[in-house]
Amino acid sequence: MQLCKAHLNQLPANVLRPTYDRSQVTNGIVHLGVGAFHRAHQAVMTEAVLASGDLRWGTVGAGLMTTATRDALTPQDGLYTLVERSADAEQLQVVGAITELLGGADDLPKVLAHMAAAETRIVSLTVTEKGYYLDVASGQLLLNAPMVAADLANPRQPKTILGLIVEALRLRRAAGLAPFTVLSCDNLPNNGKTARAAVLAFAEKIDSELANWINGQVRFPCTMVDRITPATTDADRAYVNAQLGMQDAWPIVTEGFVQWVIEDDFSLGRPDWTLGGAVFSNEIEDWEAMKLRCLNGAHSTLAYLGQLTGRDTVADAMQLPLITTLLDDLWAEVLQVLHAPAGVDPADYVEQLKKRFCNPALKHRTLQIAMDGSQKLPQRLLATLRERLARGLPSPALAKALAGWMHFVLKAAHTPGAVLNDPLSAEILSKAKISPQPNDILGELLSIQKIFGTDLAQHDGFRAELLAGFQELAADPDVASAPQLAL
Repeated sequence: MQLCKAHLNQLPANVLRPTYDRSQVTNGIVHLGVGAFHRAHQAVMTEAVLASGDLRWGTVGAGLMTTATRDALTPQDGLYTLVERSADAEQLQVVGAITELLGGADDLPKVLAHMAAAETRIVSLTVTEKGYYLDVASGQLLLNAPMVAADLANPRQPKTILGLIVEALRLRRAAGLAPFTVLSCDNLPNNGKTARAAVLAFAEKIDSELANWINGQVRFPCTMVDRITPATTDADRAYVNAQLGMQDAWPIVTEGFVQWVIEDDFSLGRPDWTLGGAVFSNEIEDWEAMKLRCLNGAHSTLAYLGQLTGRDTVADAMQLPLITTLLDDLWAEVLQVLHAPAGVDPADYVEQLKKRFCNPALKHRTLQIAMDGSQKLPQRLLATLRERLARGLPSPALAKALAGWMHFVLKAAHTPGAVLNDPLSAEILSKAKISPQPNDILGELLSIQKIFGTDLAQHDGFRAELLAGFQELAADPDVASAPQLAL
């Protein structure tokens, strides 16, 4: 028996489920990039709104690059199980906020039609840093990226989020419809401003009048999102199916903690997401900075060192003194220059992070977090580093964290069959293979301007701290870096 609308009344009594009439829900949201995080975060917040009786905010979920989520959940009427786990408790909930699923190139015309429809008032995004096609260092649109170039050459049949948004807005403008709000939910600083810059840069290449209209009419609120959500495993599926007494092709396992801070700037209204625990605030940048630098910076540091020390999960990595000591030092450096939101004690926030990281029930893979380092380092570690350098402050912990990433890519470069999952993998791996001399290795990697810009390679104080941290890790018996370094 499969999880679906017809079988909801056969779920065990302890499993939460939709209590509203899903047949009466209209689709006010199109979400691009419907993956695990969206289903553990924004969709759950929207579920609380629907449960309150406001049925205008159903979600059409679209996977642009894959059909996997569509194929798994369409036979289930869009339903899936969310498992919230703490160290000593769990709650299962079947979520019904996603009313339709689309996926892959063949469905893109349907996605575009939904975005252009009058009932759609919000287009939300979780497409990762790569989906905006902006150069990390310069912030300029990557015009030579093959998919961007293809969309610019054929803008009426778009395949990127930028092409879809611009074409949908063009269609709405031509039909006399007000524009939807573009709501980025990606883990980026100033994510709304990033989305706005990317969309406007793309639109300008197609139609300057349309770009001017977008600039004046379309809202791009910033958000801060936070919920640790590991990739679903076969063991997760087996466990959930046993608990349900029926088959769920793609459940989600996540932590009990969830946070969503949103700038309240919507052109056609928005759900009352406070019903699910969201906060509307005018201090988005401070919330973003605290989360990116304290949580995500520590997560990336832990992930690289976890991979180097054979620690498969975050909770496992938190048992190693090498890692916990570095994280404590890293947090001290971050907090020294952090401007926290009003009423928030960042030291308490860090203590809460330690407990979340140590949650043994959450099997968050270090390899999953270590993906796409070239896109993450600037926001998670380098922003704090540059602020400290500007104030003349030493940053040995930040330097050692970056050295951890360098050892991680060195291991990938020198391990037969290893894959570095990163959009700049070819350039990174070629730089990592040039020399066994640590100083040369650091110089080569620092020369990747798309990650490090031009300033850090020329800062003698930082380079000295980076070399010291690199050599400390190379000499540590817990660290397994593949190449034979000339220490």
